[in-house]
Amino acid sequence: MALYYCNAKLISRGSSNGNAVAASAYRSGSRFKCERTGTVHNYRRKTEVQHSAILAPEGALSWVHDRAQLWNTVETGETRKNSQLAREIVLAIPIELTSECRSILLDGFVREAFVSLGMIAHYSIQDKAGNPHAHIMLTLRELSADGQGFGAKRRDWNSPALLEKWRALWTEHANKMLAQHGHDARIDHRSLVDQGIAGPATV
Repeated sequence: MALYYCNAKLISRGSSNGNAVAASAYRSGSRFKCERTGTVHNYRRKTEVQHSAILAPEGALSWVHDRAQLWNTVETGETRKNSQLAREIVLAIPIELTSECRSILLDGFVREAFVSLGMIAHYSIQDKAGNPHAHIMLTLRELSADGQGFGAKRRDWNSPALLEKWRALWTEHANKMLAQHGHDARIDHRSLVDQGIAGPATV
């Protein structure tokens, strides 16, 4: 049955997941070289990656649609040893939906939630048995005026209220897709208490 899961975290240098190029390669099942460190990250043997795409604001130059170039630009542009590199959103996708529906669902949600604000989003759908889910990597800086790189970090993108908006929006998009394809299952981003349901929380 469809389950709700939405988790947001930062990918930061100095942590266990602290390389944006490596993170992108792993999530998309690709082989990329990090220009900053010289390390090659090869995850081509990952078999569960169903679909991977980059969505960017209208008018963005072609380089942002190249995964290796995009995240290498992020990596080389951050100079502090504890730099925040990207935001990652992990979503559980309703198991009732077909592969085609999953891609359409993610495209619509990502465009409305993130790209509309100026972010570049790299999402990968992973089709693990019984656990279809998506990893969405998001840039933390807006594109520079000339489109060749990045400008200032957008601190307003860190707003807790914005995260709650994304959580609710995912529910809306997923439930609309389920209804369109004749499924009775629905997800709900609210806590059991807010839903008026008694009982312990589930995993």
